[in-house]
Amino acid sequence: MKKKVFIGIILLATIAAGFFIYRATRPSPPGSAELTVGDLTVSISYNRPSVRGRLIFGPKEQKALQPYGEYWRLGANKATQITLSNNVTFNGQPVEAGTYRMYAIPGPDSFEIMLNTELGKSGAEMPDHQFDILQTKVPVTTASTAVEKFTISMTEVQPGIDAVFEWSTIRFVIPIRPQ
Repeated sequence: MKKKVFIGIILLATIAAGFFIYRATRPSPPGSAELTVGDLTVSISYNRPSVRGRLIFGPKEQKALQPYGEYWRLGANKATQITLSNNVTFNGQPVEAGTYRMYAIPGPDSFEIMLNTELGKSGAEMPDHQFDILQTKVPVTTASTAVEKFTISMTEVQPGIDAVFEWSTIRFVIPIRPQ
């Protein structure tokens, strides 16, 4: 009897250790960015895929991981979500306070960014466009250095926040300002 209990404990410990090792070494770990400026807080939760020697953005014919003109969840795994504590202008367009699914359609010179009210869906699922509340284009620039893991950061600019998106050799900035 003691031998069965001992084997059971060893088996459970092995499974638990494997789970924690898997969580620590996932190829696209969770990430978040949050900044408060005055009474405005912006937070973004996303997953951070890596370049790993692949062409990230480009034409489908070149086998880009994320082809131009196709839906991208702005990360990996789960859908990227943005929470705005107050009403803002998002790249110059008004958006009410709330939590939104955020996704993009990349292009060579600009990315089309959408905010969508359909929450709780897998990032792999295309969003239902009838729930889009905003569609805007932001220019893309070349990053000064290549970025291995997709990264979203925030910088304070008076009177608001710039959300900075960087991956591989691309960089784009979305200005978020209080209304």
